[in-house]
Amino acid sequence: MKYKYKAKKADGTEYENTHEAKDKFALYRDVRAEGGTVVSVKEGSSGGIDWKKLAKTSLGGVKLYHKITLARNLSSMISAGLSMERALNVMERQSKEDSLKNLYRDLAQSISEGKTLSEAMGNHKKVFSSLFISMVRAGEESGALADSLSIVGTELEQAYELKRKVRGALMYPMVVMFAMLIVATLMLTYVVPTLASTFREMNVDLPKMTIFIMTVSDILSQYFLIVAVSVVVFITALFYASKTVSGKKCFHWLILRIPIVGMLVKEVNSARTARTLSSLLKAGVDITTAFQITQDVVQNVYFKAVIVKAGDAVTRGNPTSLVFREAEHLYPPLVSEMMAVGEETGKLPAMLERIALFYESEVTEKTKNMSTIIEPFLMLFIGGGVGFFAVAMIQPIYSLSSAI
Repeated sequence: MKYKYKAKKADGTEYENTHEAKDKFALYRDVRAEGGTVVSVKEGSSGGIDWKKLAKTSLGGVKLYHKITLARNLSSMISAGLSMERALNVMERQSKEDSLKNLYRDLAQSISEGKTLSEAMGNHKKVFSSLFISMVRAGEESGALADSLSIVGTELEQAYELKRKVRGALMYPMVVMFAMLIVATLMLTYVVPTLASTFREMNVDLPKMTIFIMTVSDILSQYFLIVAVSVVVFITALFYASKTVSGKKCFHWLILRIPIVGMLVKEVNSARTARTLSSLLKAGVDITTAFQITQDVVQNVYFKAVIVKAGDAVTRGNPTSLVFREAEHLYPPLVSEMMAVGEETGKLPAMLERIALFYESEVTEKTKNMSTIIEPFLMLFIGGGVGFFAVAMIQPIYSLSSAI
């Protein structure tokens, strides 16, 4: 890597130069060996684009569990008495990934220049969320940075576990549906045309369901490429439509109306809302800012609207529990009741944590049993599809047999 740096000689004379070095620490050593002291340094061009590094750093390619490790390790080392810069240097040496090494090195460099950790993290907003930065800033201001980092680690870990469990629970039905789609496509493309040609040669009267399957088969066989491109275009259009405001509202409304999945979405968002608010308030973030950050964490537009409304209620001095009580079609009644108790007793963070723990355990149990719950519906769906296909294609064969 080529660096452009400003240094100072022993007599106080400042000068600028460029130097090729493995990293900034190597640059400092080389300049010191020449009798100078680095004042400031900027990364220059190495003569080409490092696409791998660009993908990992510019696009925020730091994985979630690495952020959890960062928060927990920093908390432990600060509690043990290490300075922030030294702790980051230790983590850099331990890391094996270039993206993490670059991140830790840049954070340490920013801190050596007099910035706080939250300010240093603010330069990497694609890596660190507003939740992460706000909780670190609150810890710095209250003098309990180690505790705030520990809370951040717990918050990120709980969010990661929740997402992993929901994704794992939905994976089974998705795999089954995808496999069924592939089998149906192969049957319609290769098996049905052979039977259809036989039926046409024998000139027999065909049931409507058989004619329907033969029509679909003919379309797939003759225009497979057009159908495939149309499906890809349709899925792409749906994807981009889901990114628009109207598309998100329709998509999220549909998810909430799906049996079993809708209830799971409500409990996941209840747990996420309560966990995030509890973590922020425990870290010392003011309640108005806490609601502003939480609305960014929650993805569903309908739950987000409730949180925005609750934040507005806070600014007017009204109880937030009333807002959640009016939205019991989204947030279960327990949420508003527990929040009301927390507001009355002055223990809102503790009540929110209890809400989070309750719904996280509920989601855990439901995701464990989801495959058992969904399996009968999948079997009925698959059985219905196979039965329809079998009757449609076997009934004409029986007609042919009786006519012979």
